[in-house]
Amino acid sequence: MNNFSLENLHQFNSDQSIGIYSVCSANGFVLKAAMRQAMEDETNLLVESTSNQVNQMGGYIGMTPSQFVDYVHEIARTVSFPLNRLILGGDHLGPNPWQNENANSAMEKSKHMIRDYVQAGYQKIHLDASMKCNDDNGPLHEPLDCHIIAERAADLCEVAEQTYQNMPPGSLQPLYVIGTDVPIPGGAVEEQDIEITNTVDIKNTIEITKKAFLTRGLDSAWKRVIAVVVQPGVEFGDEIVLNYSHDQAKELSLFIENYSNLVYEAHSTDYQLKSALRQMVKDHFAILKVGPWLTFAFREAVFALAEIEEELSFSRKGIVLSHIRETLDQLMCENPTYWNNHYKGDHKTRSFSRKYSYSDRSRYYWNLPHIRESLSILIHNLNHHEIPATLLSQYLPMQYQSIREGRIQNSPEEIIQDKIRDTIVIYSYACGYC
Repeated sequence: MNNFSLENLHQFNSDQSIGIYSVCSANGFVLKAAMRQAMEDETNLLVESTSNQVNQMGGYIGMTPSQFVDYVHEIARTVSFPLNRLILGGDHLGPNPWQNENANSAMEKSKHMIRDYVQAGYQKIHLDASMKCNDDNGPLHEPLDCHIIAERAADLCEVAEQTYQNMPPGSLQPLYVIGTDVPIPGGAVEEQDIEITNTVDIKNTIEITKKAFLTRGLDSAWKRVIAVVVQPGVEFGDEIVLNYSHDQAKELSLFIENYSNLVYEAHSTDYQLKSALRQMVKDHFAILKVGPWLTFAFREAVFALAEIEEELSFSRKGIVLSHIRETLDQLMCENPTYWNNHYKGDHKTRSFSRKYSYSDRSRYYWNLPHIRESLSILIHNLNHHEIPATLLSQYLPMQYQSIREGRIQNSPEEIIQDKIRDTIVIYSYACGYC
C-alpha cells in the first residue's frame, strides 16, 4: 500500500511526485468505481462534497453531512472497501449557499455547517469565505477584500477547532485547505475568463490568512493547513477544454516551494490529458479535483447501454424499453434550474448540451425517482438478456476488451463502473499510483 496520507502529502509530492485525486461526486456508480480502483491500487480514497451539495439544510442532494457519511460508508461496505482508507472532505465550506443573505446571517449558517461537517467525521476542510454576501461593499463581480476573506476563514476554522476539541478521543484532527479557484465554484466557459493565479496574490492569501489564524491563537490549526487552492490555467466549458501548460504555470509551480508544508489544490481538472495531469502533480498541484468527468463517463455508459437495449428490442419480444435518454431530457426540461443559466444558444444547441456538454449538468438529475426507475428498467433488461459481444464491441469497445480478458462480468452494472474507471485510472497514474 502507498504509505502516505494527507498530513505528509507535501513530503511525498516534493520528493516522489506523489499526489492524491479527490472524487467530487455523490453518484453511487462513481463511488463504487472509485473504491474498486483504490482497492486495486492499495491507496486511500478521498471523497468530497460541496457546501451546496451537502449542508445542514440538506443541500441539493437532500443530505446533511452525517447522512452523506452514512451513505458513503454503506457503499463502501457493499464493495468491502476498508473504512480506515476512506478520507472525507468538504469543499468550498463557507457562505456560498447563502450569498443572497447579509454576511452575519450567512456566516452563522456557515459556522453551523462547519460544525456539522467536523462532527460527522470529515477530515479535509476547505475554508472558503471568498464570495460576497448581500451587504458586502462593491459590485458582486469584484473580489471580496482579501483581509475580510481571511478573517472569515479564521472564524470558521475556530469553530472547527472548538468542535474537534469536544469530539471523542482518537477522532481525526481536521486538515485545512485555504484559498479559492478563479472563477468561483461553477466553472468558466470562456477562455478569456481564465487567468493563472498570480504569485503575489497567492503570497498575500497565505500570509494574511496565517496572520488571522495566529491572532486567534490557532497556531496548531495553521500547522494543519495542507494546501492552498489556485488556478493553474485549467478549465472546461460546454465544448472546450483549456489544457494545462507547464511553461505558463512554471512561476506559480515553483513559488509553493517557499512553503515546505504546503501543496496546491487544483479544481476543474476534468478532461485534462493524462500526461498533463501527471505533470501537474510533479509541478506541486498535488490534489487533483475531479467530478463532472466521472459522471460524464457514467452518462456515456448509460447512453451506450440504451443503444444496445434498443438494438435487442428488435429481435426479442416482450422488452419494455427504459427510454432513459428521453426521460432524462424530459426531467431536465421540466426543471431547468441546474442547466438553464449554463447552456447558451438556440433550442437545438441547448438540447445538444443537455446530453453531451462537458459541464454535464445532467448529473444533478440522476437521483430523481423517474430517472432512477428508467435506469432500473435498463439494467433489468440487460441483466435478463445477455449483451452480445458484437454489440459491446460496437458501443463499448473498452468494456468489450475487459469482458474478453475476464476482468469484469458481462453485466450492465459492471460495465458502467468499468467505463467510469477508464477515467479514474488516468488520475491514478497522474498521482503516481500505477
